[in-house]
Amino acid sequence: MKKLFVITLALGFILAISNLGWAQCATIKDGTITAKTGETLTTGYDEFGYNYQAHIFNGRYCDYDRVIGGSFCDVKLVMKWSDTWLSNKDCNGDGVLDRGYPCDPINASSSACEGAWLTNHQSGLVEMPNGKFKKWTYFVKIVMVPDDAYVENNYWYTVNGIEIGPVIWGAYAIIQQVSNDPFLGEHGILYKSPAGPGLGKY
Repeated sequence: MKKLFVITLALGFILAISNLGWAQCATIKDGTITAKTGETLTTGYDEFGYNYQAHIFNGRYCDYDRVIGGSFCDVKLVMKWSDTWLSNKDCNGDGVLDRGYPCDPINASSSACEGAWLTNHQSGLVEMPNGKFKKWTYFVKIVMVPDDAYVENNYWYTVNGIEIGPVIWGAYAIIQQVSNDPFLGEHGILYKSPAGPGLGKY
């Protein structure tokens, strides 16, 4: 009984510290968080297409780097991400949004943390051989792989040997790709992870 009481006290202390930490997190509404390019972040959509509060980008492909213009401005891009991938808070006090906070609350600067995921939906027009333009779309799901996953022939696998998906950006895996491109003759799923395409699995 005494041991249980001690454990309960310890858990209570940990929860109190955890709640205190979250209470001290800066939010976008506070006006103290900046982008890597220096602008102060605000709620709602900014000029580039980011709504960091809602974990979404909805704009032109060429503006995703927070620089207006460039290549592929004719491509529409919608990105969504988990709070682990990129939070809408600054809990470590460095003035920028946290990445991978559950794995590294001190630095919170890397999305390489279990529970991190990103979706990318692109669309545009492609010119067909007859000179007419048709719409194309592309969708991909990207996740951080589990800590015990391993790579073989440029594919990630679970510890039990189940294929997760192709390697992308080193520590991440593609778990689903869907393309509808009349010029390339692509219609539907290009890749679906045998381990499962659900974002909640990772």
